[in-house]
Amino acid sequence: MTSTRRLFFAIALPDSVRQAVIDWRAARFPYEAGRPVAAANLHITLAFLGEVGAGKEQALRAAAMRLQQKPFTLTLDDCGHWPGSGVVWLGMKRAPRGLLQLAQWLRAQAARNGCYQSPLPYHPHVTLLRQAHQAVALPSSTPGWEMAVGSFGLYASLFDNGRARYMLLDSWPLA
Repeated sequence: MTSTRRLFFAIALPDSVRQAVIDWRAARFPYEAGRPVAAANLHITLAFLGEVGAGKEQALRAAAMRLQQKPFTLTLDDCGHWPGSGVVWLGMKRAPRGLLQLAQWLRAQAARNGCYQSPLPYHPHVTLLRQAHQAVALPSSTPGWEMAVGSFGLYASLFDNGRARYMLLDSWPLA
């Protein structure tokens, strides 16, 4: 039996943006609104890969190394709530073309390698709260954090004591 890991491609938040988002979240959302995502787990998913064996993982790493795309800048200036999935998120009013192209390319590579890809449109976001199934009062605006994106990574989702922890396995620069 081969072992598998739960993997995804994502963009990490720079430390300064991560801390600003955490402070903003703490000031805007009461604890009862939902379970805050751990600071170390804040990211923007590009492509969810699911349970992946070693062979598929190597093929996906090789594909990521072939990617040729220029860096881009994005602005986290939108906030929303998906009551069905219990997620409060921070996103973008207008996702930059570079982000959409990167996600589309990685999702296509994932599908070619047998990783199921949701048919739903890609909605880039940072999950702020989980288990937020009741109505949540959303702020009227967000500070609009701008961040330069010069790399992306492959992450493993690990579970310890009922909590997810994301571990960076590898990263690739955009050039």
